[in-house]
Amino acid sequence: MTVAQGPTAEDEVVRLCQELIRIDTSNPGDHSGPGERAAAEYVAERLDEVGLESRIFESHPGRASLVARIEGEDPGRDALLLHGHLDVVPARREDWSRDPFGGEIADGCVWGRGAVDMKDMDAMILAVVRQRLREGRKPPRDVVLAFLADEEAGGKWGSGWLVKEHPELFEGCTEAVGEVGGFSLTVPGDRRMYLIETAEKGIAWMNLTAKGTAGHGSMVHPDNAVTAVAAAVARLGSHEFPLRLTKTVRAFLERACLAYGVEFDPDNPEKCLSEIGPLARMIGATLRNTLNPTRLDAGYKTNVIPQSATAQVDGRFLPGHETEFFATVDELLGPDVERDFVHHDHALEAEYEGALVAAMEAALISEDAGALPVPYCLSGGTDAKAFARLGMRCYGFAPLRLPPELDFSGMFHGIDERVPVDGLHFGVRVLDAFLDRS
Repeated sequence: MTVAQGPTAEDEVVRLCQELIRIDTSNPGDHSGPGERAAAEYVAERLDEVGLESRIFESHPGRASLVARIEGEDPGRDALLLHGHLDVVPARREDWSRDPFGGEIADGCVWGRGAVDMKDMDAMILAVVRQRLREGRKPPRDVVLAFLADEEAGGKWGSGWLVKEHPELFEGCTEAVGEVGGFSLTVPGDRRMYLIETAEKGIAWMNLTAKGTAGHGSMVHPDNAVTAVAAAVARLGSHEFPLRLTKTVRAFLERACLAYGVEFDPDNPEKCLSEIGPLARMIGATLRNTLNPTRLDAGYKTNVIPQSATAQVDGRFLPGHETEFFATVDELLGPDVERDFVHHDHALEAEYEGALVAAMEAALISEDAGALPVPYCLSGGTDAKAFARLGMRCYGFAPLRLPPELDFSGMFHGIDERVPVDGLHFGVRVLDAFLDRS
């Protein structure tokens, strides 16, 4: 067989990442953004150039996702899903050192909104798939590609919509790989832990509502709605849940302590967090359930007591601890405040074992002899929640070798988001090796 010549994944990945960043897919969560359609069409064009047919699904005007299937060497095997989201959180130009939608290269990095969340992985998937298709290299089994809308607002119009309306697109998929994992954390001895996501907390974005008697601000009002909701918010925001070591979090802490030469103390698991730098913010949030008030709204005039007051709270609960979480929330709210959901989704936890995990580990070690792959729990949520409803085992694996000084976790939804060029080159090599072994 004659292998078609063309650019390699390493040749293309940076350009693809830049071009995706330059397509503004900001998702404010209310359909006021431009939508993901232009990005989905861009991906479709790049796949069409190498002979792969794809389909675009529009769940709402402008809100588009793309799905394609690559035939494997053994179509009788269970299929693998590779997924990434096309939307990004909004960014204000005046806050950034560089244009957040410019895709500039500076200081060895590609800068822009989505550089790590997650147009870098979208570009890596595209680059690797394009090279493999040009060279006629099939994966060992069918691989379904999904480039998705709306992840940044919970996936209702992206992964959630596809799973509900078109589950046949994922027929045969038993495992899924997406964000947030595979990135490195430098540890002593010139080695790097690579965090592979095997679990993620559940989501409870809640509306809180208190009602009272409207009236003049100069009079006595014992049933003031603002007072009731403010008191509830204060109780929720100041509450600290007890430590709960899930299987995944314990496995991460044991291996991290070993890498840093710190004794693991199950009664004081926070002891080693100080060793892992800024990443401690994300890992620390997986030691317990959390509640963070984020919005307050009441009234329309200073001297008018409103009839109702509302607040919103971002709650996150660990796998296996949802019942405990909501029992605590309701106790803290008290009888005068009601809650309903802005968004509610389940927690996930997959086993860190099996052939797919072994393929991730081997691919990392093939490119970095100092690699120490470890499982971890993500404090946020991803599109994996939707695909888990179809019975898939879900993992986060977007491989990047990072410089030790880069605050990677701070890049997510942060100012001056950027990804190292060398990290993208490393990522496509690992991803290609992973697909060979998957």
